[in-house]
Amino acid sequence: MSRTTRLLDIMQILRVRRGPTSADALAAETGVSPRTIYRDIATLQAQGADIEGEAGVGYVLRSNFTLPPLMFSREELDALILGSKFVARNADPGLSSAARHALAKIEAVAPHALRETPDAHPLLVPARASTTEGAELEGLVRAAMRQERRIAIAYIDGIRAATERTIWPIALAYFDEARVCAAWCEARGDFRHFRIDRIARAQVLDSRYPIRRAALVRQWREAEGVEF
Repeated sequence: MSRTTRLLDIMQILRVRRGPTSADALAAETGVSPRTIYRDIATLQAQGADIEGEAGVGYVLRSNFTLPPLMFSREELDALILGSKFVARNADPGLSSAARHALAKIEAVAPHALRETPDAHPLLVPARASTTEGAELEGLVRAAMRQERRIAIAYIDGIRAATERTIWPIALAYFDEARVCAAWCEARGDFRHFRIDRIARAQVLDSRYPIRRAALVRQWREAEGVEF
């Protein structure tokens, strides 16, 4: 492994780790000694990488770092293309358009030896039976989550009973058979799950919900045992 490749590998390892990573762990993953890792970290810091930590404690990458496309392996490119194709074929218009732009960028910047147009790529993703049903609502829910705003909905449940709810949307799950919004329901005083295709009407309200979405997601995961 060249030193340039190793430096980029170190950045990638730190980028995906949530907590401090020791020099010993970095050395084991890159096949060098901890002493070499200390020198590499110093080099990366000198080049502007926002790495915090010290020998014996561990290192954390504090800011995002964009890796050059050279670092994408064949498998990584396959994963990116497959995921982008799925979103392009199965998500709401906003995400679908973003995924198509991402595919074009991947094709443009991929190393020549790995370059392959998405249309000619061997991994295919069929569109679901209905790609338009609920698509507008999906975009509305995503926008409300970003802004942490309440949504007033008219909902038709599984036994065709109609109710009016005010919810705090916190997550949108993309299942094969349905799109499901996880939310805090003010009427029930608890977390509930709403199929997008059963929402008859929705309006994003001006008021924000009083708890940060990230905190609500943690509570929801603990309450539901969610492992997404």
